[in-house]
Amino acid sequence: MATTAEANTKSVLSAKSNIFAKIAAVANPVAEEPDKIASNISYHAQYSPHFSPFKFEPEQAFYATAESVRDRLIQVSNGMRLIFIITNLIQSKHTILSMEYLQGRALTNAVGNLDIQDAYADALNKLGHELEEIVEQEKDAALGNGGLGRLASCFLDSMATLNLPAWGYGLRYRYGLFKQRFGKEGQEEIAEDWLEKFSPWEVVRHDIVFHVRFFGHVEVHPTGSRKWVGGEVVQALAYDVPIPGYKTKNTISLRIWEAKAGAEDFNLFQFNDGQYESAAQLHSRAQQICAVLYPGDATESGKLLRLKQQFFLCSASLQLFSNHGINLRTLFSDLRREKDGKGLRQWSEFPTKVAVQLNDTHPTLAIPELMRLLMDDEGLGWDEAWDVTTRTISYTNHTVLPEALEKWSQAVLWKLLPRHMEIIEEIDKRFIAMIHTTQPELESKLSSMCILDDNPQKPVVRMANLCVVSSHTVNGVAQLHSDILKSELFADYVSIWPNKFQNKTNGITPRRWLRFCSPELSHIITKWLKTDQWVTNLDLLTDLRQFADNADLQAEWESAKMANKQRLAQFILQVTGISIDPNSLFDIQVKRIHEYKRQLLNILGVVYRYKYLKSISPEERKNTTPRTIMIGGKAFATYTNAKRIVKLVNDVGAVVNNDPDVKCYLKVVFVPNYNVSVAEKLIPGSELSQHISTAGMEASGSSNMKFALNGCLIIGTLDGANIEIREEIGEDNFFLFGATADEVPRLRKERENGLFKPDPRFEEAKQFIRSGVFGSYDYNPLLESLEGNSGYGCGDYFLVGHDFPGYMDAQARVDEVYKDRKRWIKMSILSTAGSGKFSSDRTISQYAKEIWKIEECRVP
Repeated sequence: MATTAEANTKSVLSAKSNIFAKIAAVANPVAEEPDKIASNISYHAQYSPHFSPFKFEPEQAFYATAESVRDRLIQVSNGMRLIFIITNLIQSKHTILSMEYLQGRALTNAVGNLDIQDAYADALNKLGHELEEIVEQEKDAALGNGGLGRLASCFLDSMATLNLPAWGYGLRYRYGLFKQRFGKEGQEEIAEDWLEKFSPWEVVRHDIVFHVRFFGHVEVHPTGSRKWVGGEVVQALAYDVPIPGYKTKNTISLRIWEAKAGAEDFNLFQFNDGQYESAAQLHSRAQQICAVLYPGDATESGKLLRLKQQFFLCSASLQLFSNHGINLRTLFSDLRREKDGKGLRQWSEFPTKVAVQLNDTHPTLAIPELMRLLMDDEGLGWDEAWDVTTRTISYTNHTVLPEALEKWSQAVLWKLLPRHMEIIEEIDKRFIAMIHTTQPELESKLSSMCILDDNPQKPVVRMANLCVVSSHTVNGVAQLHSDILKSELFADYVSIWPNKFQNKTNGITPRRWLRFCSPELSHIITKWLKTDQWVTNLDLLTDLRQFADNADLQAEWESAKMANKQRLAQFILQVTGISIDPNSLFDIQVKRIHEYKRQLLNILGVVYRYKYLKSISPEERKNTTPRTIMIGGKAFATYTNAKRIVKLVNDVGAVVNNDPDVKCYLKVVFVPNYNVSVAEKLIPGSELSQHISTAGMEASGSSNMKFALNGCLIIGTLDGANIEIREEIGEDNFFLFGATADEVPRLRKERENGLFKPDPRFEEAKQFIRSGVFGSYDYNPLLESLEGNSGYGCGDYFLVGHDFPGYMDAQARVDEVYKDRKRWIKMSILSTAGSGKFSSDRTISQYAKEIWKIEECRVP
């Protein structure tokens, strides 16, 4: 008699054989019909085996489906490269260097951009699966953390959609930043497992390998030329992740580098002698380079590893400027050989072929590395190399926070990159000489303007200063941010190079952040606009304004929003076990946990709301607006106060959600492990979103754009892109509060002088926490940061106390407006209608025209 296990096995085998008996396994890489697509998926399931051949469960189906889609992406990508070669554009391309790319899941985006979503859904049905189920099997690529990485990914989508010959370059982090979970002490960090099996989207390029050197010394030759030699040398192996444009034949790539060592670096003698760790030292050190995003840098070894990461990215990428693996030396040789009727082509033409955008200061080492390659490897003199470098490099600043403007120890840089420190010293020396010669009025400012800070206690290299001095263009990412850069942070440089500074307000891709993540709302927009061209021309959304009062549109709009809220409620129940009411106001704040982003202001408001609800009668509670408040984001592992905020949110939620008096009127949820896939559920289901940073401290923000695009109303300060969003959607559709950026310095000064008088509600909320209502955890250090008048770790530097009363009053306005459903839905429609400016297509078009000077190369 057959055992239960044998019966189950036979059942599985029978089901699988029945499926594959109907669907032949035939390689069909560019199939468009569902039958042929199903055959191609079946082919990958059987002939690109990564699992037992007797399974075709959702996980196996996902990998086979992804590989089937990748076939098409590779075919399109190869065609694009051929066009680049034919049109002689192989060298005319822009490169983004970024430490982060927060890609999110790729399957939905790929089949959507390729316009084959329905065909793949039908094909998977033939194989016994639903596309929606298969999509959920994909893990988010752990290549980024916050807005910096998400912005870079939006830019890649837009560059592909706009047919620009441009790529992104980054690192292949094996374990990402961390996966967030919670224990008794709050947030815990564990390694991401996105590569535990493999990524089906990567295409490894074994023919594209470059050597990257660390440490060593500089040899000076009798001719005066210099050469960096010795030290340790690791290999940079290229992986390409294809990025398809929307309804275009253009597919660009995100090239990510993996660090490795070769067989020659493995000491077989030592291994056989039992010295196992010594035998593979370089292999171990190479693996560390791309192990983790932003490794801790409290120790010298941590600082060395961070710098290794940054230089590894820059060096590998600068050795490769073409889609076909033509390295820098080959490219230079081609330039030498080409004739233009006057002899050899001039080096001055090189920047017309290559543009490099530094996404924040992390890739700053591209500047001295390009100088080194030009001078030491190619024999250019300083002046010529400097001219080429400064016309090739441009820099995007993403922050005014002092701790985020990188300053690296000179000693550590001398140790790791001795030749580059020589070059940085020379850049600084020549900059200072230029100031003395041409700008003597700035000599008194040199101590803050120069690149090297030679403070005997802590000599450092100011990376932002190096970027500004060496780049042909510097841009901020929102109008307020760019104005602050010009008037404050880089004001002295503006007096030297007034035309160097620009603004490029950030944008988001409307494909991922509306078309694909909210199909019901997208369908309604297309129906009322009578076109789907808004997906690539977001300005068309303004036409929705004429229908904002239309009762039929409002009914359809509210229905779509409710569908998204119900989906979100199911997700919250699944990941937290907390049941939330879709009829309550969904109030969401999701972003990196940081004191300037003021999640603490949010939760203090929640604490006061809870205290107030407890103090009123059951009948009075029925007249309040029920709210579900969701907060999500990761606190950096060593950022103590940020982790305290995370714990406070969880502790408040544990009490509020189990209180029978208020649980129908207030729920508090910390959404764990916030990432792109989580955002794709939260943002469509949102109704109110909090963007409440201290004015003047958020460079731009881009999640505010995603929420506004999805018809979510914003409560926020006049900070970052909030200002421009409010202008576009209308002041009446934005819940404004808080000090303005120009008031902040005065308010801080008044605080230092003891002139601050706290609102009684602010004091009540703090005291309620201290009373122990939310548990025994000691929150005094967190609350004390809001108290006192000055000093490290106190004095409320981020003005939570000052803005608290305005914040509470704005929340009261939200409660009242939400009760008027017609008014709220109209405001929601107008929010979407005013979001056209915030497409990354617009942003990238401006970069291409005004900074990179590149044009589209359309694949016919």
